[in-house]
Amino acid sequence: MHREAMVQICETERLILRRLSLEDVPALTEILSDPDVMKYSVTGVCDEAATRKFIEWCLACYESHGVGPWALIDKKSSEFIGFCSVGPEMVAEVEEINLGYRLARRFWSMGLASEAAKAVLNYAFGKRLVDSVVVIIEPEHVASLKVAEKAGFSSFDELEFHCRSVRLYRLTQKQWETLHNIA
Repeated sequence: MHREAMVQICETERLILRRLSLEDVPALTEILSDPDVMKYSVTGVCDEAATRKFIEWCLACYESHGVGPWALIDKKSSEFIGFCSVGPEMVAEVEEINLGYRLARRFWSMGLASEAAKAVLNYAFGKRLVDSVVVIIEPEHVASLKVAEKAGFSSFDELEFHCRSVRLYRLTQKQWETLHNIA
């Protein structure tokens, strides 16, 4: 396997988080081409070319920001199950660091998105790579709202994002430290 694919970021009880690589294109395409997975995505379903472009963008984010979408690998099966990230996103003409996640449908409702989101936030805030993180969620996306709440996001603003009404939640470094009793 290509060396880039083996750069592990962190792990949780059930997941290994590592950098994405171009070798992940087939597995990620399978996930991102599922209309149910992409129902709330501003890009819609992705074919192989769009997935390759997304991973190339991820690789650029690692270089420019030190963070980006990271592959989620199931520890038990070593299967690629999706991604979770904090990465740059333009929101109302301001670059924000946005928390995002996509999991293969068969891994939904197992708490894996919450587990991954917490790990990504702990890594990014723990290493002081970011000052704040936002999450952008359509109010109808109840499962994603629950993930955000479990990760520590609480208050939100309502705004338009890519012609959609969304909630913009923000978690700052200070709030994260308070949540985790870090002085």
